[in-house]
Amino acid sequence: MNRFERYLTLWVFLCIVAGIALGHLLPQMFQAIGKLEIAQVNLPVGLLIWVMIIPMLVKVDFGALHEVRQHVRGIGVTLVVNWLVKPFSMAFLGWFFIRNLFAPMLPAEQLDSYIAGLILLAAAPCTAMVFVWSRLTHGDPLFTLSQVALNDSIMVVAFAPLVGLLLGISAITVPWNTLLVSVALYIVIPVILAQLWRKALLAKGQAAFDAAMSKIGPWSMAALLATLVLLFAFQGEAILKQPLVIALLAVPILIQVFFNSALAYWLNRLVGEKHNVACPSALIGASNFFELSVAAAISLFGFHSGAALATVVGVLIEVPAMLLVVRIVNASKGWYERSA
Repeated sequence: MNRFERYLTLWVFLCIVAGIALGHLLPQMFQAIGKLEIAQVNLPVGLLIWVMIIPMLVKVDFGALHEVRQHVRGIGVTLVVNWLVKPFSMAFLGWFFIRNLFAPMLPAEQLDSYIAGLILLAAAPCTAMVFVWSRLTHGDPLFTLSQVALNDSIMVVAFAPLVGLLLGISAITVPWNTLLVSVALYIVIPVILAQLWRKALLAKGQAAFDAAMSKIGPWSMAALLATLVLLFAFQGEAILKQPLVIALLAVPILIQVFFNSALAYWLNRLVGEKHNVACPSALIGASNFFELSVAAAISLFGFHSGAALATVVGVLIEVPAMLLVVRIVNASKGWYERSA
């Protein structure tokens, strides 16, 4: 992990401060940016999100799907946790904390929107940062690559139905047209463009591909931070009135991270997988494709929504929470292997 990635939480915090300050000083400019829409898609944000997502998807080798059969048990655990546990457990945590326990301390009109943001965050498994977490735990690189490729393939067809189902269960109106447009704009088209770009780069050789990735890799983080500045320029007034909101939203997200990582780690131990498979399986079970979540939240509910804010809180706590999970799985390697 390079220095920029290690201090992502700090950069996110600085973007929050910058966004709130700029939104207060230049409200008319950000109102004009907010009106640059076509079919409910904000053009500046749409462009930034493509710059965020596509470089990450270029790294994904869908040709690695054949490696799935090498670790069937570990892949099985990953799929169960990512698609059958994490989204539903987050929906439950959102209902328990946001709609019930914390409801008196949150703006009533945003409760459904906060829950929607949490659901969007949990419905998209991590695509890029999981390679970093896996490397820090000496995870099996082929297993990591194959589980990311498989998750991304599933996400193309399962993200919209899963989000629609959970929003419906949570009694939140499902904007199906906007949801399907978001899936096309932020999953299907970026995957196609990224794979075409990947093929063109690899045609020039692996060295050329690696050199290109080192140049375009920082684009994703820069676009993410620029998006956060825009988002908090719109959210700033609401946050200043209710500063406790961010801390309250962080509670279910943190519980979700530690619960799902522990569950995946334990299940891999139970089925007899190696430690270098259990680690990336646990890490992808805990982390999220927050770039997609932010994009979908803005498209579905708007800049000013609680959903957009909830997904950004996920970005804010992702790095410190995941580094703690990395430390735990590394420290527990002796315990894990004794069970074998």
